[in-house]
Amino acid sequence: MPARRPVPAPHPGGQYHDVALGPGRATTATRYAATGSGGTLLVLAHGAGAGQHHPFMTAMAARLAARGIGVVTFDFPYLHDGRKVPDRAPVLEASFAAVANWAVRQEGGPVERLLLGGKSMGGRMATHLAAAGFTVSDGGPPLGGIVALGYPLHPPGKPEQLRDTHLPKIAVPVLIVQGSRDTFGTPAELTPVVARMTAPVTVHVVEGGDHSFTVGRTPRETVLDRVADVVAGWAARIGQERS
Repeated sequence: MPARRPVPAPHPGGQYHDVALGPGRATTATRYAATGSGGTLLVLAHGAGAGQHHPFMTAMAARLAARGIGVVTFDFPYLHDGRKVPDRAPVLEASFAAVANWAVRQEGGPVERLLLGGKSMGGRMATHLAAAGFTVSDGGPPLGGIVALGYPLHPPGKPEQLRDTHLPKIAVPVLIVQGSRDTFGTPAELTPVVARMTAPVTVHVVEGGDHSFTVGRTPRETVLDRVADVVAGWAARIGQERS
């Protein structure tokens, strides 16, 4: 199936690019240039139900770019091809890795810190890559950390189906931002999982937040600003600790 052309840029800070994923496969990615020259790049993957143009993705990418973190978003192959059901994990992981390698080569300046992350399923795939020891091809920067925005620890209503067996294999710092009312896994449910991990893990709780960080009557913009502040602050801290 030929690659679909992307819709118009959802945010003026985003720049579209076509990205080859391998023989017969491609997708589109959007680059959000960082304000300043922090040298940090975050490749941010979307969740299962919505792509890189979802308001959550564009708003978070723009906010992080304004806080000095370059961001690249992209669509997994199934959405790019117009399908609704996500590909299996190996396809998602390979696509994520291909975009990450492409993103590092596209940066105008040196990438000092490479972060992988995502919303829900996208964050889970980032943890898969980290657990497998992902490295950038051609001598790029080492993986510096993982950002999981609403980690899907289990399907809603099925707490016995944990998605945690790979997490102890992660060796880089991890930030998990989790709503206190998240039906995919509450902060309390994450506690024993995090305790089994050897990597430094920071869990930030969005009080009153659900899986999408919706918090009662608190304006959406306020919540996303706070989450972006948390991510930017964490990224700066791990950068200082590893410098």
